[in-house]
Amino acid sequence: MPLSNVTRRDALRAAATAGTGLALSFVGSAQPPAPQPGAGGSDTGAEFITADTQAAIDRGLATLAAAQNEDGSFSDPNNRMLGSGSVAGISGLCGLALMAAGHQPGRGKYGRNVSRLVDYVLRIGGTRGYLTAQEFGGHQSGMYSHGFASLFLAEVCGMLPGSERQKRVRALLEQSTAFALKAQNNQGGWRYSPVPQDADVSVTVAFMMALRAARNAGVFVRKDAIRAGSAYIRGCQLSDGGFAYTRQLGFSAFARSAAAVVGLYSASVPEDEDANDRAIQKGLKYLAKFTPGPQFNQREVPQQHYYYGHYYAALAMWTAGGEYWRTWFPAVRDELLARGRAGGGGWTDISGTAYATAMSLIVLQLPNNYLPILQK
Repeated sequence: MPLSNVTRRDALRAAATAGTGLALSFVGSAQPPAPQPGAGGSDTGAEFITADTQAAIDRGLATLAAAQNEDGSFSDPNNRMLGSGSVAGISGLCGLALMAAGHQPGRGKYGRNVSRLVDYVLRIGGTRGYLTAQEFGGHQSGMYSHGFASLFLAEVCGMLPGSERQKRVRALLEQSTAFALKAQNNQGGWRYSPVPQDADVSVTVAFMMALRAARNAGVFVRKDAIRAGSAYIRGCQLSDGGFAYTRQLGFSAFARSAAAVVGLYSASVPEDEDANDRAIQKGLKYLAKFTPGPQFNQREVPQQHYYYGHYYAALAMWTAGGEYWRTWFPAVRDELLARGRAGGGGWTDISGTAYATAMSLIVLQLPNNYLPILQK
């Protein structure tokens, strides 16, 4: 008799977290509104994955698997936005999308794809732990790549218990974490260069998520580095609750504000809970104005940031929970399904099919509750 969905989900969660010895929760201190009486449903909204949604997910996963390169990476010749240095980061996101469906290294329909991706990241790690193609190390996309590829490494680390590959993954994760800490600037943030100079919210959030996942996997990360990162993000918040790109560039925008809220959720330092909570609450109220639907002003979100913004917004609402999540997810789900039908098997934009499909799949599969950093 086949396992029920709930039993299968519990089994996959246990497998994902085996061997880490830590609680792998995406912790935040914000207290969202409670669900309305009689709303029913699970705390994850698993019932929101309709038959049409699952069919779109299945098509998207097949599209990703078919697009994997021989070396295990994922890239797209139609990528006109992110640059060649983004291959490791896009690959990491594709790995997260596959794992969000419950596929782990060597396990599941796409387990071999995840295994090949692990080997690719291990090969490009080099001696410094900078997770990007070495020849493109100076490109701005290199630092984004490092953040997303490091997040993938941290998430997959607990899925390889007791194996030689796990030892190699953990060693590289420690290297990539040390590299990230050395690149943090004196304001507490990160930007396009691995040399600690300036900073911006977008790259800083990518690094904050990677550091949080590394901590969850048992890698030591200094508390002062996390506190400095969250202080930098809070310093970019404006009076309307949105966030500026840097402390010097002062206007709010949806995509970077969604990222900033996730960055603050990634910082779990008790001394900063009150300050982070206030910033998160203001940020959530700002984001709520952009709930997908007919009233949403597309001009507020340039198309090259569409999938980036909704990736982070969904993570923010997922972590907030309650009515934030139960309002946001069906809205973004329906919008992504419409875009997926227009795109055939997957999703695409100026950044390419692999990137847009990975981002969409991560969002649509959040109710699965499989990724360790997001488990409830």
